[in-house]
Amino acid sequence: MVKERLAAMVASASDGTVTAGEALAATVPLSALGVTSLAQMRLIDAVETEFGIEIDLSGDGFDLLDDLDALERHINEALRARS
Repeated sequence: MVKERLAAMVASASDGTVTAGEALAATVPLSALGVTSLAQMRLIDAVETEFGIEIDLSGDGFDLLDDLDALERHINEALRARS
């Protein structure tokens, strides 16, 4: 499951400041839970490495990093387009 894997990546990227469970249950932006810009950069690296897609930081790229559902949709769309 992509969303669960992303939640684990958020927990790792934030050094546990935000747990996977908190990321999955979030009703506010991840930054409001404590995901810092450094954690977002780590998350980008992890996503790009694991899923083999690039996150464009211009435009909506940074917004994706604050919303687990949006990030999951983006990854799924990129993976479908690649197939």
